[in-house]
Amino acid sequence: MKETIREILQPVADIFSGFNTPEPIVHWGHPFFMSIVIFAMGSFVGITGWRSRISEDKEVKQSNKLDHRKLAPFLFLFITLGYSGGVLSLIMQGQPIFESYHFWTGSTVIGLLGLNGLISVTGFGGEKEGLRTMHAYIGSIALFIMVVHAILGLKLGLSI
Repeated sequence: MKETIREILQPVADIFSGFNTPEPIVHWGHPFFMSIVIFAMGSFVGITGWRSRISEDKEVKQSNKLDHRKLAPFLFLFITLGYSGGVLSLIMQGQPIFESYHFWTGSTVIGLLGLNGLISVTGFGGEKEGLRTMHAYIGSIALFIMVVHAILGLKLGLSI
């Protein structure tokens, strides 16, 4: 399977390699942009989500709920695109894909955010409070793993 994924993605990586992008951008572009997504967007989505749950003020609650609903899908989109870019960056640099914890934490985050999106899209199973609570905690766990992921990514980037 490892070789199959690399064989499938190598032609795409070769197209990007053909742009003659400077090595520092290939090496550090993914972590730079993803740190913005994780720390800026991720924090905003998490904070607005929790504020919509715990605020006593109806107006604050509603405003945060709307902000969370607007930005959370974009967070998932950018995380997924960044994941793809990170995998392509590893291929372009001739590095193994599946052998780092960074790859696996990224995969876990996408899975958790996808599950959270599914819970949300179903209307929390008909507005079930238990699913709303599960959604909040899954999102918080995903944000925590994103921070761990960033640390592992820095370690990986410094090692290659």
